Amino acid sequence: MDNLVIFDGVCNLCAKSVRFIMRHEKDQRLRFAPLQSATGARLMRELGLDPEDVKTFVLIADGRAFVKSDAAIHLARFLRGPWRLLGAIKIIPRPIRDWLYDVTARNRYRWFGRSDECTVPAPDMRDRFILD
Repeated sequence: MDNLVIFDGVCNLCAKSVRFIMRHEKDQRLRFAPLQSATGARLMRELGLDPEDVKTFVLIADGRAFVKSDAAIHLARFLRGPWRLLGAIKIIPRPIRDWLYDVTARNRYRWFGRSDECTVPAPDMRDRFILD
């Protein structure tokens, strides 16, 4: 399964990030799976990640899985216009990028909130989500 973003479906920051990606994507090649879905949880386990204790989103593209800041860097290729420049964070050494990512991930519920239920996509975007 390629061009897939696995995200925390109850995290407000994650849901807003998915909406941002969809608004700024240059074409509609990406699909999305909440890690709370059967498919998201299965893929996380196959990648050696615990779907119950995930603090990262995953981008599966080009036959590879990217996590943390590497996922954000590779995801920038799917965006249009100046948003593609987000990939330039690659110049920051990975340990620093991932440390900043980890701090945000650890505090995401406290800083941005959490929903009681998984994100439900708008009807016109539902076909881009894998919810089973």
